[in-house]
Amino acid sequence: MKALLLALLLWQVADVAPDAEQQYFHYERAVSLPSTAADGGQACATLDGQVYAHAATSLKDVRLYQGMREVPYAITLSESTEADSEPAKVLNLGMRGKKIVFDLAMPARPYTDVVLDLDAHDFIASAEVSAGATKLGTFTLFDLSSQRLSRSMTLRLQESSFSTLHVELNISSADGSSAFAATTAMVEGAMVPPNREAQTVYTVVGETAAVTQRGRQTVARFLLPAHVPVERVSFAMAPGFAGNFSRNVEVTGRTEGAPDAAVETLTGSILRVRMERAGGTIRQEQLSVPATLGANLQKDATVEVLIDNGNDVPLPVSSVRLEMRERRLCFAVPAVDGLRLFYGDDKLDAPVYDYARLFSQDGKVATAALKAEESNPQYVGRPVPLRPLTERYPELLWVVLLAVVCVLAVVAMHSAKRMPK
Repeated sequence: MKALLLALLLWQVADVAPDAEQQYFHYERAVSLPSTAADGGQACATLDGQVYAHAATSLKDVRLYQGMREVPYAITLSESTEADSEPAKVLNLGMRGKKIVFDLAMPARPYTDVVLDLDAHDFIASAEVSAGATKLGTFTLFDLSSQRLSRSMTLRLQESSFSTLHVELNISSADGSSAFAATTAMVEGAMVPPNREAQTVYTVVGETAAVTQRGRQTVARFLLPAHVPVERVSFAMAPGFAGNFSRNVEVTGRTEGAPDAAVETLTGSILRVRMERAGGTIRQEQLSVPATLGANLQKDATVEVLIDNGNDVPLPVSSVRLEMRERRLCFAVPAVDGLRLFYGDDKLDAPVYDYARLFSQDGKVATAALKAEESNPQYVGRPVPLRPLTERYPELLWVVLLAVVCVLAVVAMHSAKRMPK
């Protein structure tokens, strides 16, 4: 039986998840609170690229302390509460003279933009929008794809919540051709994007003004630390530049020493249109590209951003920025100041807090700030854990198993002899 007990003990030997202790973190940062922060109220601090670069994957080793007491927290993502666009039903579609007129049944929520689906090309139009007796404005729509200047189908309203909108569309050829004729068949539908007043907030994780030319391409390069996510690339043009353009963009991330199969490549476009046509004013600008990059970049990487200028003059780009969606670390304000954020211990597992599971932002949130990153002055490396006996002496396990089998066989034989015939 002693052999059996020994075997059971050996089977129970396993690695135990280490506890979070301040001396095992590489980095720390002071957390400052505004004087208006109320004891027990909510406060949130924005996490920057340095935290992602030096923390473990998925921020599993991030810990917040007040003195020696661990403070529970929740990490939230700043984003629109409306995830998807919704359709607006077209009603009462018809002609009034040369104008296309129709109503839109709007979703039951605040909205700021309405995107019309018009089956027409090379045109310019003015759209008069109203809700009952309320005039909401006149907007210019256009399609200039033959001039490589894209198109705009968006009615950019002030935030509204009218249930029905009335639209009068005066549409004509962009080049003045008399052969162009407006018809109700051009109106195929409309979509209502998420409210513009609740847009996603971004944080800069890398920026460079070192923009070079390579053939017909404008090139910007970045060194991106491991684990730092990139979710948008933004461009700034030189002050005073007012030219119209539409260019394709390619973003490539390559992990150092990785094979070509590990390269991430994304594409998009940037544009600007500012002109007067057919008595209307066209204004459209898009200087950023969605770019979800970094999910597979588990090591330091080189990110290259290319603008394809084609046969046109290179754009006067003054800077290029890599950005991620803003993440905030939220917590209950303690009665005593002295909060510090620790990270840089990849042996830790992610914490599990009731606070994070039950977290709900109440709207009255104080803005906390992370001070400059510092090396933890009390840092010491974690001691190397002693491996289980079964790993150090794998043959011992077989010896024990054989011994257990022998003991069980002897017990079975004795039991069989004692049984009545």
